[in-house]
Amino acid sequence: MIDLTTWLAFTLASVAIVIVPGPSVTVIIANSLRHGAGAGMWNVAGTQFGLVTMIMVLAAGLSTVVELMSVAFDWLRLAGAAYLIWLGIKLWRSRGTLGEAETRRPGGSFFWQGFIVIWSNPKALFFFGALIPQFIDPTGNAISQTMLLGVTFMIVATVLDSGYALLAGRTGALLSRRNVRIVEIFSGSCLIGGGIWLALARR
Repeated sequence: MIDLTTWLAFTLASVAIVIVPGPSVTVIIANSLRHGAGAGMWNVAGTQFGLVTMIMVLAAGLSTVVELMSVAFDWLRLAGAAYLIWLGIKLWRSRGTLGEAETRRPGGSFFWQGFIVIWSNPKALFFFGALIPQFIDPTGNAISQTMLLGVTFMIVATVLDSGYALLAGRTGALLSRRNVRIVEIFSGSCLIGGGIWLALARR
């Protein structure tokens, strides 16, 4: 089993990684500003589901397969980047009408948006594929340790990402209708910036 010191070190590393805004956070902030905190929370749920699948892959001992599929992940990363940029451009061109057309947008679409972005994020893939194994005690049960560290990371990510969603949602709610266009431009810029960051990132 993992000792307390190792677990605390891993937790601090998780906080340091999650708190730095990346593609997932930019999506959460952009959607929370434009559609409310609920949209951002659906994004958070989608990213957490993505993290669950990553943990399952790692716990199953498929990290070697993941490494061999590096080319496929590069294409996935670029696809995710293109998706974010497309969403950003859509916001830029909405002229203040996008929110009215999408006020009843189903939460599931935000959920899958979060899932796609987390799986396109090299930082997440690096973290689960390279960093977590460094905290595993080879003399203990690797699967249980992987699950413990994975759940720890998920808790940290849920708390911090939800904080971003709630804060951005609150900020968006305080804006007047006259400032909707400003929010669209800012949100679109966040999404495009996240897409560019994702496209240029390396695992």
